[in-house]
Amino acid sequence: MAEEKQREQANEDRKAVFKIPNTALLAIAFLVVCVTPVAFGDVPYLQWLYLFPIALAVFVIRTRTTATAKGLEVRTMFGRKDLPWTSLKGLAITDKAKVQAVLKDETKVALPAVRTRHLPVISLVSAGRMADPSGLTDDVTEAPEKRDDSGE
Repeated sequence: MAEEKQREQANEDRKAVFKIPNTALLAIAFLVVCVTPVAFGDVPYLQWLYLFPIALAVFVIRTRTTATAKGLEVRTMFGRKDLPWTSLKGLAITDKAKVQAVLKDETKVALPAVRTRHLPVISLVSAGRMADPSGLTDDVTEAPEKRDDSGE
């Protein structure tokens, strides 16, 4: 009985965050260094050029997709959308290996920073609600009593 509660608690605590790597901030810092001579050069009022690196930094820090046992949380630069597993029909893959969530009303929601290689992780976090098309997690999602560990 206690093992079942622990297993349920472990499933509820599963969480996967897909985001742009923080090393992208190094490129933005380099952009700030490159913009500085132009912003403070001979032409006045070019300090507004710093808005571009600031906007890029906000984009990198804010944009992410979080998968939990309850569903997906999609955060973009200006908004946030919660997608419970029950409202999802499935996942669609675009030509560029990006993943979109397909809702039951056939609308598609882009999942930032999620690629096809992340589908097994989403399958594990969703506890099998979203199938893994690669088949990598088939033996992990089976119940322990159904597994054949006899070695034959």
